[in-house]
Amino acid sequence: MADTMNGRLQVAGPMRERYDEILTPAALEFVAKLDNAFAGRRRELLDARRRRRERLAAGEETLGFLPETRWIRSDPSWQVAQPAPGLEDRRVEITGPTDRKMTVNALNSGAKVWLADFEDATSPTWHNVVSGQLNLYDAIRRNIDFTDRGKRYVIGDEPATIVARPRGWHLVEKHIRIDGRPVSASLVDFGLYFFHNARQLLARGSGPYFYLPKLESHHEARLWNDVFVLAQEELGIPRGSIRATVLIETITAAFEMDEILYELREHAAGLNAGRWDYIFSIIKTFASHGADFVLPDRAQVTMTVPFMRAYTELLVRTCHQRGAHAIGGMAAFIPSRDPEVNATALEKVRQDKEREAGDGFDGSWVAHPGLVQVCREVFDEVLGGWPNQLGKLREDVVVSAEDLLDVASAGGEVTEQGVRSNINVALRYIDAWLRGTGAAAIFNLMEDAATAEIARCQVWQWVHNGTKLTDGTAVTHERVTEWLDAELADVHADLGPDNRLAEAREIFVETALSDRLPSFLTTGAYARYLTTQN
Repeated sequence: MADTMNGRLQVAGPMRERYDEILTPAALEFVAKLDNAFAGRRRELLDARRRRRERLAAGEETLGFLPETRWIRSDPSWQVAQPAPGLEDRRVEITGPTDRKMTVNALNSGAKVWLADFEDATSPTWHNVVSGQLNLYDAIRRNIDFTDRGKRYVIGDEPATIVARPRGWHLVEKHIRIDGRPVSASLVDFGLYFFHNARQLLARGSGPYFYLPKLESHHEARLWNDVFVLAQEELGIPRGSIRATVLIETITAAFEMDEILYELREHAAGLNAGRWDYIFSIIKTFASHGADFVLPDRAQVTMTVPFMRAYTELLVRTCHQRGAHAIGGMAAFIPSRDPEVNATALEKVRQDKEREAGDGFDGSWVAHPGLVQVCREVFDEVLGGWPNQLGKLREDVVVSAEDLLDVASAGGEVTEQGVRSNINVALRYIDAWLRGTGAAAIFNLMEDAATAEIARCQVWQWVHNGTKLTDGTAVTHERVTEWLDAELADVHADLGPDNRLAEAREIFVETALSDRLPSFLTTGAYARYLTTQN
């Protein structure tokens, strides 16, 4: 417990080796200043999110492009900031958690950018939060290595540009409190990273760059911009040094892409198309709207179905009109020892990246170093000697609100295999998450928290709509419970006795078989888990 200028601050987590290098009095004072300055607005915006969802659920409001901000969309004159050093060429970006091994491997992967993820790919244990900051601190100073099977790995001469992703506005960090209240997890992740590394990054010819997750409105983007302005002022860093890329992974944000870029324009770098969270957001937003918003098996909701195609093409057009980079979605495949599996998967990845490059995206995401080459080859073919496709304006793209909301255009079917696959994958992922792993290899795919959200919310949607399978069987609470126990036994046999499947089952039931549709991160079961984690 320590008094700061901004209240009584308590670090509730244990202090382990080198934690004092990150949790310094000055760094904590900086985080406290940010949180006190913006805690009230953050709560107001989260309340506004909740009220809007209630209105949408009740049919009192419909989604569309905002009439009050039409002037922003129709004004062709404004642009975002010029690409910052290290962000001019983003043709391949690799994502992953901030553990030590991933830090070195990602920076050496050959990708142009590493998304250093404190969000969906990191289970937010106290150790993961602080050690992740330590790993980035060391990496930026070229003072990091790890040894695997007797071989030492260090950062090479041309590492990827680091872009850190803090947790979303809706989460708090229970281990750091001011006057008893937990601090915004967004500001803990952002504040500690920025305080320790901004000057060092600028001195190295790069800068403090961020990905911003889970935004639901341009008002939330404005809040981030104000955080950036204050943070730069406090440390005496030139205004505009920060660059932020926003993930468009909620349906409400899809209607406010121009506005989000406008609010962040002096700090904006681009937008990214986040597939699974976007689909989860659609299901959550229209949970009570019936069969027109029921989606088929997860594997059938590809980026080529009409409503997803409308979203991604609008993203490219919006970005390039404003001079911002458009970054494509994730290739989550993990190379396998089976050459046939590899060949099939790599061909699918290549086709996906060819579609993105052809649509005008400036780069795309991969989850494993083994996919960097195929993604780079595709974008090399399209880009030639250019670093990006900002000149490809896509003026041919015209997307209406109806196009974005045409969920029924996905077509497809719901199958027993699809339901059971969702249950199985959700159990495996939540088990890994509860054991401290946020990026988990499951069936040759690198899965993160978005996987758990889409998998279990689809089951919720099917149960609540009495969706019929291809054989005419209805998806019911009782039938899903039967399949849940069968899949649980299957997963248990694979994982052995050292697992957290009992808690994973409890979380799945609480989020997929309940009356409402909460995030698994907000369940009582998960809250109880967090109280035991250090």
